[in-house]
Amino acid sequence: MKWIVAQIKWIMLVSGALTCTLFYAAIAPQEALRSTFGVSLDGQLAEIIVRNWGALITLVGAMQIYGAFKSVSRPLILTVSSISKLTFIALVLIYGRQYLGHQAGIAIAIDSVMVLLFVIYLIGDSHKAQN
Repeated sequence: MKWIVAQIKWIMLVSGALTCTLFYAAIAPQEALRSTFGVSLDGQLAEIIVRNWGALITLVGAMQIYGAFKSVSRPLILTVSSISKLTFIALVLIYGRQYLGHQAGIAIAIDSVMVLLFVIYLIGDSHKAQN
């Protein structure tokens, strides 16, 4: 736990950089869907939703990068990031198991590790604050 607390800056930078790669979905939504899920959606509504999804996920990644340098912001940023990642994980596991063989499966694995690290940090940091 102490190692994670000590290294959270680098953990957040790596996680933030990886999360920001979803900006690709804001630029090329159909290609992002195909690479992540192996399929795409058609129509203007899909363009809006996927571009927005990419932008929102990129914002979460940018917040992680910001939080790496602003320790006072970390609890909020790591909580929001964890909820966002857990929502994606749950939705894919509940509704989209068929997509696990694509990059969605890799994203779930990485997001799961990041959530675990974030939770360990939040617990460790709260213990540090109490002492």
